[in-house]
Amino acid sequence: MDSALLPSLRRFSAVPLGGLLLGLLLLTGCGSEGDTTTLRLGHGMAPDHPVSKGMRYFAHTVDSLSDGKMNVEIYPSEQLGTERQCLELLQIGSLDMAKVSSAVLEGFSRDYRVFGLPYVFRNDEHRFNVLEGEIGREILLSGQDVWLRGLTYYDAGSRSFYTADTPIREPADLKGLKIRVQQSPVAIQMVQELGAQATPISFGELYTALQQGVVEGAENNPPSLHSTRHYELVDYYSLDQHTSPPDVLLISTHTWEDLTEQQRSWVQTAADASLQKQKAYWAQAEREAMKVVKEAGVEIVRPDKSKFVEAVQPLYEQYRKNQPRVYELFQRIRNLHSSDDS
Repeated sequence: MDSALLPSLRRFSAVPLGGLLLGLLLLTGCGSEGDTTTLRLGHGMAPDHPVSKGMRYFAHTVDSLSDGKMNVEIYPSEQLGTERQCLELLQIGSLDMAKVSSAVLEGFSRDYRVFGLPYVFRNDEHRFNVLEGEIGREILLSGQDVWLRGLTYYDAGSRSFYTADTPIREPADLKGLKIRVQQSPVAIQMVQELGAQATPISFGELYTALQQGVVEGAENNPPSLHSTRHYELVDYYSLDQHTSPPDVLLISTHTWEDLTEQQRSWVQTAADASLQKQKAYWAQAEREAMKVVKEAGVEIVRPDKSKFVEAVQPLYEQYRKNQPRVYELFQRIRNLHSSDDS
């Protein structure tokens, strides 16, 4: 195990009080009551988010496949802590499952960093060919040595810049702007390469940060821009679609090893089915979000993506020299064809 990739488990003490108290109740991890096995799943999404709906479908499918012998209890909205804290609970076996962004997983397993590289996917078909194929499976299993086994991905769309005063029509428009990014080394590097000041801020604190001018913009997908009401604070949404990091459904390796082969089959089959259902939820949510954002008066900008692709070329070179494993995955993904390719 690469000790540099394993965050200090002492950070468990940083879980907010409510999450800590509930977390202490869950310290036994996977539980059994009579003939029923219960898996507990923590995540940070609001209950009405399309990814949350995908997880509810997963839980329903587990119950159905097992004839009620296994159930999944879901704790949304950071009830058990932030995404990072949920991952740490999985590592020590105190929580069975979690859903996090692949960006957060970059600090636990380096393979996930490839999803943070800009324009790694050519189109949606290419993206899902990767995620649902051999490369995607390889990355899901890359965290097993740090007790994090990936089960499936969820569609989290593509991320674009939204800003309060300045429309982003080309990379030069970003120069000097303070842009909120996820706590992802790749996202920070990318935004800096484009000339902006990358500012990592907790997603839950971003509304206030935009309101108070701590940052002048952020980058995210349409449903997140809508559900957080950030669109009330910005004037422009520039669809450069620079990255498409998926969400990831994970199970603690401690829990996985305690399950029977039959139980593992129920869990994995339900996870695979939930991705297909969640993609439909996401597509609907994206359409609704764009409609609301436009009606609220946010100007939708459609920049020439080729200028952004050109601006981030030095980032690929950095990875070729300094992170050969991530660059190898990048090359394999870029060489995978989809039927939409010309």
